Amino acid sequence: MLCHAALDRAAQLARHWSDHGCPVVIHVDARTPQAQFDGLRAALQDLPDIRFTPRLPCDWGTFGIVQATQDAATRMLADFPQVSHVLLASGSCLPIKPVRALQAHLARHPDTDFIESVTTADVGWTIGGLNEERFTLRFPFKWKSQRRLFDGYVSLQRLFRFRRRLPQGLVPHLGSQWWCLTRPTLQAILQHKDRARIDRYFKRMWIPDESYFQSLVRQVSTRIESRSLTLSKFDYQGRPYIFYDDHLHLLRQADAFIARKAWHQADLLYRTFLTPDGDRAHATEPSPGKINRLFAKAVERRVNGRPGLYMQSRFPIRARGGTQSAAPYGVFCGFAPLFPDFQPWLARALEARVHGHLFAFDRVQFADGETVFKGGLSDSPTLRDYNPRSFLANLIWNTRGETQCFQFGPGDEQEIAPVIASDPNASIFLISGAFAIPLWQSGRSAAEVRTEAARLQKVESDFIHLLKGPETKARTRILSLAEFIENPAEPLEQLVDLLNPRGAHRMTDLPQLLDLHGFGSFLQDLRNQGMAPVLMGDFPSDAELALPAPPFARPRVVR
Repeated sequence: MLCHAALDRAAQLARHWSDHGCPVVIHVDARTPQAQFDGLRAALQDLPDIRFTPRLPCDWGTFGIVQATQDAATRMLADFPQVSHVLLASGSCLPIKPVRALQAHLARHPDTDFIESVTTADVGWTIGGLNEERFTLRFPFKWKSQRRLFDGYVSLQRLFRFRRRLPQGLVPHLGSQWWCLTRPTLQAILQHKDRARIDRYFKRMWIPDESYFQSLVRQVSTRIESRSLTLSKFDYQGRPYIFYDDHLHLLRQADAFIARKAWHQADLLYRTFLTPDGDRAHATEPSPGKINRLFAKAVERRVNGRPGLYMQSRFPIRARGGTQSAAPYGVFCGFAPLFPDFQPWLARALEARVHGHLFAFDRVQFADGETVFKGGLSDSPTLRDYNPRSFLANLIWNTRGETQCFQFGPGDEQEIAPVIASDPNASIFLISGAFAIPLWQSGRSAAEVRTEAARLQKVESDFIHLLKGPETKARTRILSLAEFIENPAEPLEQLVDLLNPRGAHRMTDLPQLLDLHGFGSFLQDLRNQGMAPVLMGDFPSDAELALPAPPFARPRVVR
């Protein structure tokens, strides 16, 4: 048993093993305070089959862990000749099956070594890209406390293409540190004829505890089952999962005999499993497939998170993919100028919350004129513009279950444009050129609004170019103003079907289309002033402009 912290739990575990007839040899990290070590010895002094080995410093990733294991294994074989198998555990490795069940399992496999041992080409769990290089480079510096020296020395060796020569006959293998070996196999490793040379080689390796026994066992073992009897799971960064009290049901279904690593304050786990029967009365059938799925789900949740949830522990980044918002929403560009009653009509048609221009420069136009929206979102443009992406994500997250829609145009703050364009949850409907309608209604001459019209057209043109780019993931529908007014009913019906496909749409009316007589002359005046209004399409002249379509009713089959 290798220990370095929470020695009170280590004492409890050692006593549990000893009470079931298993002798224990304990190594305590030299960096652990002497007072704690003395307390551990005092707590176990009444047990005759407990031994302690000389204390060595065991920095992570260094040979000290291997040397401590060697010393403990040598002491175990020398002092306890009746031992047939030796299992390596830590001070936080909790037996989750009865000890006699483990003993019976080993008795059925007297010649089998249980150790995870795979070649470097088959390893899929290592983090950092040092599968093979850990065997071919030198690692004299500690990764945790001498990180700059560690990285610099690795880069230097790569630059000069340095490569260590493997000891003759050694085939590199990797695997879990926690193994259970037969007595003959462990003796053969400790008494290897080339052990001095092999130890010198591994002393300059990185994380040798995952490769020393895993490689040498291939030379001396007669039967290997490449798996560990200890449940040890790691997250996407290579850090071990810690088991807490709320993992009790999960551990009861594990197909392993030991779980690493149990939190030292998980009183329920220790109280449940460290009983004479080891929780046998409450044990359920092992379900390793379910456990693996749960861990895979945990990794996915940790890496990708939940769509649209931005939090301190996981902030979505582009490299990890995923949606930027929590639910589908609609963005409407150019509809409000054409339909004075567009927002209340859309709210009725979709049964949704329809906002005004959320990204207007003067204020956030929440639905119904609210100044503070769900989640404490303020209508202050200063607060919104501090982080527009998070503002939109918060709005969608706080209103899950209710479809949100808002207006957007070239007169709004454009920093949010790439965000909504790249969001698969966004549905963007755009009528190009409608930005000119408020300029026409302002009563000012074409000469007075020409500069503003040119600016707005440039902004909208850039937005359309963005929507047609390869980075766009939103669903888009773009129509010119001329195309739209030819048949406004069809695109309006399509947007309702797209945003609420399961709704029972009975569109008996359309929003009232603005009377556009005189708008064609306004566009011509802009041309005469030197500005080319191209986004409106081939807009008809006043004489050709058709009257607004009558209220539209969807054709239905009547029996």
